[in-house]
Amino acid sequence: MANLEFALKSENPDVVYRAGIIQFFEMSFELSWKTMKDFLEYNGYQNVDSPRSVIKTAFQIQMIQDGKSWLECLESRNLMSHIYDEKTAEISEQKIRQNYIFLLKNLEAYLEKQL
Repeated sequence: MANLEFALKSENPDVVYRAGIIQFFEMSFELSWKTMKDFLEYNGYQNVDSPRSVIKTAFQIQMIQDGKSWLECLESRNLMSHIYDEKTAEISEQKIRQNYIFLLKNLEAYLEKQL
């Protein structure tokens, strides 16, 4: 998260910097859903084996507030791992800046409260 937040401070990233933003997002998203999974399993939830099932269960127990946006985030993350053109990368960067970073930060705040 710290690397992603730092990278997002650049307002006009070049191609390489944009690729870094996307990579930091992918890592942050991956760690986020796996942390949610661990938290759910620790609290006795079962059948949370995939990112989609984790997101749905986390939404049901109000660990996350916007399940639809988290599922969109998942779809975007899957697409981002196959980005081969600059236009798609630019769109992905804007989604990260305008929405996805806030989803991740809200999860981080929730988990910090649970500690």
